[in-house]
Amino acid sequence: MKIHLIALLGIVAQLSVAAAADDITIERVIGPEFPGPYKHPATIAEFDNGDLYITYYGGDGEYEGDTRVYGMRKAKGSDTWTKPEVIADTPNRSEGNAAAWQAPDGTVWLFYITNYGPTWSSARVKYKTSKDYGKTWSDPYMLSFEEGTMCRSRPILLNNGDYLLPLYHETGEDREGTAADTCSFFMRYNPKTKKWTETNRIMFEIGNLQASPVQIDDDYLIAYIRRGGRFGPYPEGVLVRSESRDGGYTWSPGTKTQFKNPNSAADFIKLKNGHLLLVFNDNNEGRRMPLTVAISTDNDKTWPHRRDIYDKAGDTSAYPSAIQTQDGKIHIVYTSGRRKIINHAVFDESAILGHKK
Repeated sequence: MKIHLIALLGIVAQLSVAAAADDITIERVIGPEFPGPYKHPATIAEFDNGDLYITYYGGDGEYEGDTRVYGMRKAKGSDTWTKPEVIADTPNRSEGNAAAWQAPDGTVWLFYITNYGPTWSSARVKYKTSKDYGKTWSDPYMLSFEEGTMCRSRPILLNNGDYLLPLYHETGEDREGTAADTCSFFMRYNPKTKKWTETNRIMFEIGNLQASPVQIDDDYLIAYIRRGGRFGPYPEGVLVRSESRDGGYTWSPGTKTQFKNPNSAADFIKLKNGHLLLVFNDNNEGRRMPLTVAISTDNDKTWPHRRDIYDKAGDTSAYPSAIQTQDGKIHIVYTSGRRKIINHAVFDESAILGHKK
């Protein structure tokens, strides 16, 4: 029976890759065959030794008490991912969103959520650190004691050497939507003083959460942010945008953008050549599909290059996490199969340039 299962998983993985375009490969990393069917959301990092590292939280379901944070590694030169290992598990509590990131001094940080109640309005953000590329981790530290504080993605390194970590504050007990006062903000870390400070909070008419920031120059930063509200069809549902003109210390109120959003996470990164990449669900009809990549070559003024990299009727492509690795490749992980499968897409920027929707 075990042999047949392994063979079946291999066939599924091959079909996943074969279904991708010639210039975009998509592999199925793991699914419900690993204990605990729920695997969501996934984030990806590259360490300076060339290893790729995926983090996610999983268990029987989003709010179940058995959820833990897991880590998976694809070592440099390897074609396979390691079996998921538990890297954060608070006794008698459930864990949530997690992301790993390596700082310039080599320290790997793990940011994640621990939930202290029935909904995310009771969550708090914790972190751990590692000095050996995530093989072992420190004890956990509490980053924010404020209930309802959550993380979703990694920090970015600012030009002055500070780390800027996106956080958000979620209120209310409604599992089918987010309240209008749900808001995004950032925690800023000074590696010299080893102190965290909080920015102002970004407000929007129906709430906003899960910001993804990019630094354009020393003073100017942009963030694209998931909208709040309900999860059903909403014709006016779009990504929210905020900007900073003082190096990320203060942020403008949220404004509407041209990009559709079904109340789903997006990711926004700066490529090595200065171009900007946005990956999101180009839909406001309540479906987290398709998964679309857009590129701006003029610092967010225009976005002429757009391509759906995954679009399958009846499926989902949720919570994309994007990086560009040392070799210039773009990597995106996302979950499908109703939050049960983690997928990994790899392509060059040229796979997106010249495409229009």
